[in-house]
Amino acid sequence: MKIAVLGAGSWGTAIARLLANKGHDLVMYTNSKDQYKVLQESKENPDYLPGISLPQNLSYTLNLACVEEAEVIVLAVPTSACREVLGKIKEYSLKEDAVLVNLAKGIENKSLKRVSEISKEILGDLPFVCLSGPSHAEEVAKDIPTCVTVACQDMSYAYKIQNIFSTKNFRVYTNHDLVGVELGGALKNIIALAAGISDGLQFGDNTKAALMTRGMYEISKLAIEMGGNPQTFHGLAGMGDLIVTCTSMHSRNRRCGILIGQGLSVEEASHEVGMVVEGIKTTKSAYDLAKKLSVDMPITNKLYGVLYEGKNPLEAVKILMARDSKDEIEEVFFL
Repeated sequence: MKIAVLGAGSWGTAIARLLANKGHDLVMYTNSKDQYKVLQESKENPDYLPGISLPQNLSYTLNLACVEEAEVIVLAVPTSACREVLGKIKEYSLKEDAVLVNLAKGIENKSLKRVSEISKEILGDLPFVCLSGPSHAEEVAKDIPTCVTVACQDMSYAYKIQNIFSTKNFRVYTNHDLVGVELGGALKNIIALAAGISDGLQFGDNTKAALMTRGMYEISKLAIEMGGNPQTFHGLAGMGDLIVTCTSMHSRNRRCGILIGQGLSVEEASHEVGMVVEGIKTTKSAYDLAKKLSVDMPITNKLYGVLYEGKNPLEAVKILMARDSKDEIEEVFFL
């Protein structure tokens, strides 16, 4: 199988390694000449996955024309770059049976569209599969057992990608709920930022447990309003991804939140993390979507205030805790 991975960050590199080790014909695209040189010479990606040796059959390119030969195109760039990259892909002649697999977890700021909607807008009916779930690149690159899910509106493509990506250490489930899987993967980054801020403020396990539980309630409310399946949020793209992102130091969103809780500005914290923190932009998208759809998301609202309005994190927590009393389950939506 000829596969092109677009993006040489940690997650793109981990997936390229996994697929190359499985015997597929892999090429990884980067737009950085410096990174390309390092990858070619060292067979490592020291900026993103230090100490991980990459397979000899994994090749690298600076030419996006690699998509023309690919049967599977893996989109491994930040959500904010997806529109630009997809626009460039459109200029090439893709194979008739090509499939696009998206690894990004976010919602575009201006349009408030999911990546599948952006792909549909630019590339039309090119089959789109979303891969999501609790899967830190650092662990996948070390062959630590991991489970993910893939979702597509046409399940035949989900089954195809399940077969291509599955290994003895990388178990792939399928899910027919594309909307829910995309939103679960995107929105959990908001709660991970909040959980990190809680850690940075030196709150305890009680606080984090409450944030994660109420955070999942928020995620579910918004996603169901947008057409997601309630059961998705019990699964890998929902609770599974939320747990790993809120508790692990591999999580760039949690790490960024910790630094903000310790007093760094959003810009300083992002710079310290050194990689794209998807939750920052996703918080704005979710905040705007919640207002548009009249969905109450108090954690998201307060985090937006911290990230975009300079509000004090400790004060935001106090306001959350002092809200009017209410029933835990405000409405029945888990059917």
